Amino acid sequence: MRHLFLPIAALGVLLVPAATVAQAPSAAIRAAVSNSGRTPVNRARDRYRHPAQTLAFFGVKPTDTVVEFSPAGGWYTEILGPLTNGKGHYIALAGSAKSAEGATKMLDGKRALIGTTASVATLDAAAGTSTVPAASADVVLTFRNIHNLTMGGGATAANAFKAWYAMLKPGGTLGVVEHRLPAERNVADEKSSGYLKRSTVVALAQQAGFRLAGESAVNANPNDTADYPKGVWTLPPTLSEGEKDRARYLAIGESDRMTLKFIKPR
Repeated sequence: MRHLFLPIAALGVLLVPAATVAQAPSAAIRAAVSNSGRTPVNRARDRYRHPAQTLAFFGVKPTDTVVEFSPAGGWYTEILGPLTNGKGHYIALAGSAKSAEGATKMLDGKRALIGTTASVATLDAAAGTSTVPAASADVVLTFRNIHNLTMGGGATAANAFKAWYAMLKPGGTLGVVEHRLPAERNVADEKSSGYLKRSTVVALAQQAGFRLAGESAVNANPNDTADYPKGVWTLPPTLSEGEKDRARYLAIGESDRMTLKFIKPR
């Protein structure tokens, strides 16, 4: 009997990476996450943000040059700084000159924990450029920031992805964690809710040249319905409704998040 084999694409099947098998965090990542020097309020969020498993999924190593976009108060800085200090390099990538000043103060305030090698760079989303040298980074990470870029309008988000692509070495990784808007929701909700559709994030990355290499459910939260009065900020840690329904939102926990790994092709 003759068997007919057709390319999957010819059958009209959409090719997407399957959920990647979880990788155990390295000893170095576990040590950085368990470091007692981390701010206690930050450590309390580990149960929602799963930093060890997330960084293991993205393949972050102590010898890497790691760029984190918009580190704000330094939640991940307290992990990535010690992880790379002495072997790799941690770069806090600010979205403006003013933000760079804040990032510098943030790093300086954490030097006892993160060491002396961490530095600051600046992204110009209007131009799609940055002060990070081209093809110098092993990993670029962004945690819950793309919705802000999208809400900025215009080509802001697209240009950020363009700049991330330029700074990565061929074969380098872009790791994205973002609040997830259900696919069936109105796309207009992306402009105000703080949630984005997976398809929106994937399209932005692919338009910049990235390839989707895998995704993880490590930061998923099925209790999050993504339909709150004040968007994602209704949930902890912001709790923008104050005492109103506070117990309900605390029971839900932090948002449902997509965790996507992209690769810059070699």
